[in-house]
Amino acid sequence: MANKPPKVRCPQCGTESVWSSENKWRPFCSERCKLIDLGCWADESYRVPVQEEPGLPEDALPRDE
Repeated sequence: MANKPPKVRCPQCGTESVWSSENKWRPFCSERCKLIDLGCWADESYRVPVQEEPGLPEDALPRDE
């Protein structure tokens, strides 16, 4: 009996898709969902949160010269 590849939910639409090398859009279910996600990053709908550390003021930081 062959092992079946796991199924995961598409992060864009929630449809189940197979997690294997045969699904070239993984973890997405389709090229459409992958491009929608890319567009969200491009128009800055998604952002990576940044926590600023208390410390030196910005003008006291070393600069690349």
